[in-house]
Amino acid sequence: MPLRTRPLPVPSRSLTRRGLFAASGGLGAASLLAACGAGGDEAEGTGGASGSFSFLDERDQQEVRLASVPGTVVAFTGLAAALYDYGVEVAAVFGPTTLADGSPDIQAGRMPVEGLQVLGNAWGEFDMERFAQLNPELIVSHYYEGFDLWFVPEERLEEVEALAPGIGIEVSEPTIDEIIDRHAALAEALGADLTSAENAAGVERFEAAATAMHDVAMESGISAGRNLKAVAVGAWPDGLYVANPPTFNVLAKCVALGADFVVPENPDQNGYWELLSWENIDKYEADAIFLDVRTGNIAPETLLADHPTWAALPAVEAGQVYGWNGEPVYSHIGGAVELERITEGLSAAQPLG
Repeated sequence: MPLRTRPLPVPSRSLTRRGLFAASGGLGAASLLAACGAGGDEAEGTGGASGSFSFLDERDQQEVRLASVPGTVVAFTGLAAALYDYGVEVAAVFGPTTLADGSPDIQAGRMPVEGLQVLGNAWGEFDMERFAQLNPELIVSHYYEGFDLWFVPEERLEEVEALAPGIGIEVSEPTIDEIIDRHAALAEALGADLTSAENAAGVERFEAAATAMHDVAMESGISAGRNLKAVAVGAWPDGLYVANPPTFNVLAKCVALGADFVVPENPDQNGYWELLSWENIDKYEADAIFLDVRTGNIAPETLLADHPTWAALPAVEAGQVYGWNGEPVYSHIGGAVELERITEGLSAAQPLG
């Protein structure tokens, strides 16, 4: 499964890709604020929008058109978190939202989860009865090849979309900039003011984070005489998963800005991970390790205590283990947070020789 906390098997019925990102390129952070909205004329909606509503469903490249801007929107948690960053709140969410102690899951981003309606907090969970009681006007989620509306159980999809039209935003192929632009456009269609001071500051922060990443990558590279090598991984009981940078948009962004990440030789059939047994996790040399911070990964202190081969890695011995998030919140603020997280690690790490 593409970006889930733990890679899962390929689905038994592989779906044909129903549509690639339609635009030839993203709007780009600087031009986003000047972009036209995807909604229509004026009357009240989720974020204060009005008039009719129209937005592209990237699963089949068809426009979803509604007579008015939907006021009752249900969204995958990560997508809802992005909308929240732009000023749009949804009626309910589904997907990783809270931890066992009630605190927010990382995919909830900056959303206040207290009192939030959660229709399902884990893979396979979706409360159809509560969903129907909401009288939903729209359901939105991410879309990956081989999967439909992310975190909507496939066997419930037809029933779900009989109650509310669905929109999928493609997150497996476009760049992180393009994906963020699409989330911002959806927020605008639902009533967000992308020209507000808060949203302008979010764009500026994302641009500054990209610039900082580029500067640090240049300082860490061959041209600077350091040649710092990094590897991004996920840690699970069955072994260490080495992330393939081209298929994780946040890592691909870092590489495009000059960072040097290990590219695994034998990624799985989805192209996302290479699984290494705990006995062979030293296959790739790296000066810095970025450990997936998403819920379900083995914590660093547990790795040190339970896996001697991990403790023996040079980067671990040097204390050069940092965090990364394979499923960013796709807002400008969310993207900035993840670039800043990786930049901080690259800046702190030193080549080990």
